[in-house]
Amino acid sequence: LETFPDTHVVLPMHLNPAVREVIVPLLQNHPRILLTEPQEYVPFVHLMKAAHLVLTDSGGTQEEAPGLGKPVLVLRKTTERPEGVHAGTAKLVGTNPDAVFAEASKLLGDDAAYKEMAKAVSPYGDGNAARLIREWVFQTYGVETQSTGASS
Repeated sequence: LETFPDTHVVLPMHLNPAVREVIVPLLQNHPRILLTEPQEYVPFVHLMKAAHLVLTDSGGTQEEAPGLGKPVLVLRKTTERPEGVHAGTAKLVGTNPDAVFAEASKLLGDDAAYKEMAKAVSPYGDGNAARLIREWVFQTYGVETQSTGASS
């Protein structure tokens, strides 16, 4: 973080006590690192939306962040969700601290590299699937659309 003085980190901690025993003493007093409890879905999406980039080992996060236009650095050697890597929205960086730092530094310091990942098309869709399915069903079966007061 010393290299990027305007950067802050939000780290939702794993519930595993062994993980916390390592993380808390190392990071709890850093002025630009906020350690939090695991987040519920909606608050976590808000955190990702506000983030510049996302570093994670979570498969679900690998799927969600690209839909928000956030580059994802995957802190694993392999992933069960290779679609993001193939699409260019995610990059496998492993767990070596030097490799993680190099890739994060590239995205924090190189606008072109950042935009290339942030603008890549999410392989998980654009968030319009439910609306498109609804429209198809209504068109196919001749159902007239009418306002029900609920947002669609």
